[in-house]
Amino acid sequence: MTRMIGVGLIGYGLGGRAFHAPYVAASQDMALRAVVSRDSAKVHADIPAARVVPSVEQLLDDRDIDLVIVSSPDALHAEHALAALAAGKSVLVDKPFATTLEDARRLVAASERSGQLLTVFHNRRWDADFRTLRTLIADGRLGAVATMESRFDRWRPVPAATWKEARAGGSWLDLGPHLVDQALLLFGRPLEISADIATLRAGAPAPDYFQAVLRYADKRVTLHSSKIAAAHDLRFAVHGTGGSWIKNGIDPQEAATIAGRRPQGDDWGHDPLDGILTPVDGPAAAVRVPNARGDYRLFWSALAAAIRGEGPNPVPPGEALAVMEVLDAGSRSAAERREIAL
Repeated sequence: MTRMIGVGLIGYGLGGRAFHAPYVAASQDMALRAVVSRDSAKVHADIPAARVVPSVEQLLDDRDIDLVIVSSPDALHAEHALAALAAGKSVLVDKPFATTLEDARRLVAASERSGQLLTVFHNRRWDADFRTLRTLIADGRLGAVATMESRFDRWRPVPAATWKEARAGGSWLDLGPHLVDQALLLFGRPLEISADIATLRAGAPAPDYFQAVLRYADKRVTLHSSKIAAAHDLRFAVHGTGGSWIKNGIDPQEAATIAGRRPQGDDWGHDPLDGILTPVDGPAAAVRVPNARGDYRLFWSALAAAIRGEGPNPVPPGEALAVMEVLDAGSRSAAERREIAL
């Protein structure tokens, strides 16, 4: 029998509670060995048998832990990931990979020196809408894409009193990594980026709005997010020489795990809001395109295979570093109010 992969989880906020612990529990390859948290009651309310430890050092000393998930506050990602790599563990870092490009490069270099697996949780690659879009582009149903608008809008007009609202980089380092990663997967590295990053809510401690335009030789990609959007349903608007695809609504997996549902069953990740494909014949010929199934479990099964040497890293460090390079260029573009070459 193949040995279970022992998992240590650093942090039990939204990431640990909704995106990591439920999938480790659902995995046939992994077992949660310990959680680093200052609030053991919160952990035990969800996982009664969980071993909660007070420090990262204690978790890293556990020889039964093979994989460390870094889901601590953003500013601690690099410190905790470097310590885990030095301890001989495989490491999964929640997004953002780091808060600075310099730290991201340090992490990649440390992984290469240690020979330990390092990956980043760009889970939105396995969203229902994005999987559908990749298929539409690969099948040629949109022709040559000319423009894409990708949005993560919210209606949160009053800033919450949490560290996440004050995180370095604000929304750009919170939601931006998802949108940038998806754009790079679809179209590769852009030539230049022009970004507007702003704080629009009264009293907000960090940026809560961004609009970034990625310039390619033959297309433009707009990445957008605002927390003052009462109508926030639009997710994608993609236009090409073969037609347009408009997708409203957001992948349901996050909401499901927050509500306490385990990631299991044949209906997991089903997005009932299909996108609309309008071909060049016009609106009268528009059709609904059934969504592919969203499934973050695919990331976790690929990660288990990679740790065992049986498959590729689902998000290689080089790809995560490329995302950080675009994020860094976007921050500089907003600060300097000019287009930045990539």
